[in-house]
Amino acid sequence: MNIRKLSLLILLLLIADQALKIWVKTHMCLDESIAVFPDWFQLRFIENNGAAFGMHIATPGGFDWGKLLLGLFRIAMVGFLGWLLHRLVRRDDTPRGVLVGLALIIAGALGNILDSAFYGLLFSASTPYEVAHFGGHYAGFMMGKVVDMFYFPLFQWNGVPRLLRFLVDSNNYFFGAIFNLADAYISVAVVYLLLFHYKFFNK
Repeated sequence: MNIRKLSLLILLLLIADQALKIWVKTHMCLDESIAVFPDWFQLRFIENNGAAFGMHIATPGGFDWGKLLLGLFRIAMVGFLGWLLHRLVRRDDTPRGVLVGLALIIAGALGNILDSAFYGLLFSASTPYEVAHFGGHYAGFMMGKVVDMFYFPLFQWNGVPRLLRFLVDSNNYFFGAIFNLADAYISVAVVYLLLFHYKFFNK
């Protein structure tokens, strides 16, 4: 697999992620839900400050330096992964799965970077009563919110241990996180690489 094919894969994944996010943002009110498969799969529109799976970064009032630093870290990480991908694609012993996995991680990171970098400049703010529209301006560069929509309230887990609270939502539904396509790219790729290609990275 050459770098051109991998670049095309990253581009297609990125387009799919952004197309879904833009549709959700411009067609759904904040916290609105659409039941895809009743009782276990919903499209539920929320926004978060930029951390994966809706986790928030607590920062002092005023300019969100924590959010800016997270964005810059992500950009640097994408640059490093792009360099690594370019290097590995030139090696004859690199498994195709490693290349595809890294492409998925890069696409996922870029998808969430675009939300933070540009959505605040391009869209009006989403509210529980009104959908967003193009041409608004609710935040500055790198200060936009990340759009999440996949929600799988599989079953209620009452009495969940404190250590595992992150796995349930406020109503004790497992799996409680609401995430987006970019998060899914990264999670699937990381698990796949750890399970099937750890020996290659150990070398």
